[in-house]
Amino acid sequence: MTAEAASSSAIVLSRWRGLLWFAPLTVLWLLLIYRWPAIPASGIPTTAHQLAAHGLIALGLWLGLEHTSLTPGQRRATWLAIMIPDTLWLAVAWSAAINGVFHPDTTSLPALPSAIFLPVIIGAPLLLFSKRIGQVLDAMPASWLIAVQLYRVFGSWALAAWLHGALPGVFAVPAGTGDVLTGLFALPAAIAVATGTAEGRRAATLWNILGLADFAVAITMGMITSPGPWQLIVPDVQSIGAGDYPGVLTPAFVVPSSILLHVLSLRQLRRRSRAEVARR
Repeated sequence: MTAEAASSSAIVLSRWRGLLWFAPLTVLWLLLIYRWPAIPASGIPTTAHQLAAHGLIALGLWLGLEHTSLTPGQRRATWLAIMIPDTLWLAVAWSAAINGVFHPDTTSLPALPSAIFLPVIIGAPLLLFSKRIGQVLDAMPASWLIAVQLYRVFGSWALAAWLHGALPGVFAVPAGTGDVLTGLFALPAAIAVATGTAEGRRAATLWNILGLADFAVAITMGMITSPGPWQLIVPDVQSIGAGDYPGVLTPAFVVPSSILLHVLSLRQLRRRSRAEVARR
């Protein structure tokens, strides 16, 4: 076996070895919240993983900016221009969820659909066409934007809620399963893209497609099972669109945040592919 082949085999092995410890931890977490439903109901796991993800995004952005040729003032301005709106959005969504703003009978306005789609509609064009963001993406390792979504395994709370009869299976099973798979495969996808190969970038692209498809299914099933003008299925129990805290924070903040991370990752991968073609 050549050194190159041995190195490639080692990379492939390490890519999947992470699942040997991460998957059991995910199953253990699912069993824990199923056994003690008061844990997710308290909102503590939601608070912890959202603050952790928010902090990692802030740190990753700053480290990425430090690798660019921007001046210190430009780096600070760019970091603040992204993190201040993102932090305010988190605070507003959190406050609205706690105060029951997302309950369908609270207001005639579609508060929850707006919280899902407006950040994406406003943020995606800015992230896709900003030259400054492009500089950051070129300087930032492609694995960061993928590995940060390990938090998606916490979507297993929907499966635990379904097992307790607190969420309809028609929504919870596809949404929870898709989230768990996306979170689990974030690790091998991040390791794959870190190799810098075309195969690694393809694996990362497929992972992004999986994550976006999960949201497409979850949002669709959530809308057609929740009270409102789009409801087509009336389940025996309330769906995610009932607006109860802390579960409603998942569509109100986590979903649009994760969609924008996928958008950034796909832009980064496309830029890397174009740069590789240009070098050749």
